[in-house]
Amino acid sequence: MENYIAILRGINVSGQHMIPMKELQSLMETLPFRQVRTYIQSGNVLFQAEATAPKELAEHISGKIFDRYRFRVPVIIRTAGELEETLGRNPFLQQSNLETDKLHVTFLADQPSQARIDQVSNQAYEPDKCHISGREVFLYCPQGYGRTKLNNAFFEKKLGVTATTRNLKTVKQLISMAATAG
Repeated sequence: MENYIAILRGINVSGQHMIPMKELQSLMETLPFRQVRTYIQSGNVLFQAEATAPKELAEHISGKIFDRYRFRVPVIIRTAGELEETLGRNPFLQQSNLETDKLHVTFLADQPSQARIDQVSNQAYEPDKCHISGREVFLYCPQGYGRTKLNNAFFEKKLGVTATTRNLKTVKQLISMAATAG
């Protein structure tokens, strides 16, 4: 069994696409998953499943949500190991002068093309900073994520892939929860 984390985009935000976490957990338990747990209202689900292609898992989850709630929810899957490795690649954690509560990770469903990465990377977004590495964008938003233009919609448009963002505290908590899975 592999430990996975499903990161859902756009649920329970501003009264849109409301899914109570208990209902989401119950829905996920109808799939061939074990030890399903949710974390906070923004759509983070930890579970165990037989080793499966992440895109297939995401499609199953998204399909179940659509069948039940009649709206589409993008789902991005990472293994527990991938999430931990992501944390280790965050270049902003090496900088001592940054406030860690201003750090975020934007998870991408797919690896964007190098041309699209270069287009985004060659621009200045002061005071915000971003670093694209693989299927993640590491963000530092000193004025807060709510005030940055480096949001999910920005990265989806510029990189041509589905994106969803979590703050550093949430990423660390998901790693911790995955580590305690049996």
